[in-house]
Amino acid sequence: MRTGRPLSTLYLISEERETLERWVHRRKTAQALAQRARIILECATGKSNLVVAAALRITPQTVGKWRARFIAHRLDGLLDEPRPGAPRQIMDADVERVITRTLESTPRDATHWSTRSMAKECGLSQSAISRIWRAFSLQPHRTETFKLSKDPLFIEKVRDIVGLYLNPPDRALVLCVDEKSQIQALDRTQPLLPMRPGQVERRTHDYARHGTTSLFAALNVKTGKVIGECHRRHRALEFRKFLDRVEMAVPVDLEVHLILDNYGTHKTPVIRRWFAKRPRYHLHFTPTGASWINLVERWFAALTEKQLRRGAYRSTRELESAIERYLKIHNEQPKPFIWTKTADEILSTLAQFCKRISDSGH
Repeated sequence: MRTGRPLSTLYLISEERETLERWVHRRKTAQALAQRARIILECATGKSNLVVAAALRITPQTVGKWRARFIAHRLDGLLDEPRPGAPRQIMDADVERVITRTLESTPRDATHWSTRSMAKECGLSQSAISRIWRAFSLQPHRTETFKLSKDPLFIEKVRDIVGLYLNPPDRALVLCVDEKSQIQALDRTQPLLPMRPGQVERRTHDYARHGTTSLFAALNVKTGKVIGECHRRHRALEFRKFLDRVEMAVPVDLEVHLILDNYGTHKTPVIRRWFAKRPRYHLHFTPTGASWINLVERWFAALTEKQLRRGAYRSTRELESAIERYLKIHNEQPKPFIWTKTADEILSTLAQFCKRISDSGH
């Protein structure tokens, strides 16, 4: 004869049984939840707590706890209840004070706040300041540059050049032309210490100059190939020589659209006469202060990153040889830069930026 408190009747409807079985068999179910589902499924067969506990190798008290929870709250009773946790130490007013000081003031001895200086100012811990800044995406230690073009024909020039990128004309080449001037042949004053396990490459902070060179380049927008030529100076005379090089490299039966900036050497009488004799060349000048729209600048950035920034050159000739070698390797397997934004998207982004920096908020 059974002694003790009588077991509460436990029954399952079909939807509850399907849910419990899914929790048991699903791979991503938390183990604790899967165990509770097994307990209820076993109890639903009419077994006692002792029998279920022995079958699942748990204590009868655990079986009784989840049986009672399920009877009282059904499936919701098997889920973990939210825990209250420790009380907040940093109130909303503290957060507001940190954000306000970060955005509207600077420390007495610096141009920007650090986590330590802000923590001292507000009476909070350094880690608390760091968490608040991360939550609101604030980075006082960082700064970026920007420049807005003042060209009165900015919109027209953007539409013209972006149109060439996105819809190039038939039977024509589009070349982005520019020069990277005053590239210095720099050598370190002491030998470089190469990288090894546990230590990055090391070089002296000072250097010796061995002259400069200028690189004239024309990037084929469609293929990614680059026509390049180094000159010790970057006058109109050198630019005309580079144009002769371009003339020899491009097919004679194609129209040529050149994207250029507004540098003075591109508009001298010598250069104007050169283009006047070759009507198949069409010039497209970038807006003033908007070099980002010329794709060859992206190639110059890759050249600087991969070859120039960490190179050591003992002469200008050695520097020019390195540039020519990089140019040759690039042209063996060229990859074009793909322009994706339309002129309308660019102008819309700039309009939003101008509104954001000029709007007083009132």
